[in-house]
Amino acid sequence: MKGAAPINIRILDKEYVVSCSTEEHEDLIASARILDERMRHARDVAKIYGAERIAVMSALNIVHEFLQALRAQENKSASTTQSITRVIERIDSALGENQPFPVESEKSSDP
Repeated sequence: MKGAAPINIRILDKEYVVSCSTEEHEDLIASARILDERMRHARDVAKIYGAERIAVMSALNIVHEFLQALRAQENKSASTTQSITRVIERIDSALGENQPFPVESEKSSDP
């Protein structure tokens, strides 16, 4: 790891030393903070006991939320693509053309 350095993180009152690049320190600290919050919530509110069970349930919840966000982003991207396609079709129709605009690389390069 280029520029790797050890960093101390604390999760559920337990100290861990993790090595990562200096550019990733802030993200690692933020990740550890989120994981600690989720694990504390699982332990204190959801009444899940045992460090391993708390870790697994927290990880499953975090990954589930990640997958939901990923799907939402994919849906948004597909919706945006459809909207752009409709706009292009309307422009083509307004110009009275039956063919889409030629792409720059498709134009003839003859002088």
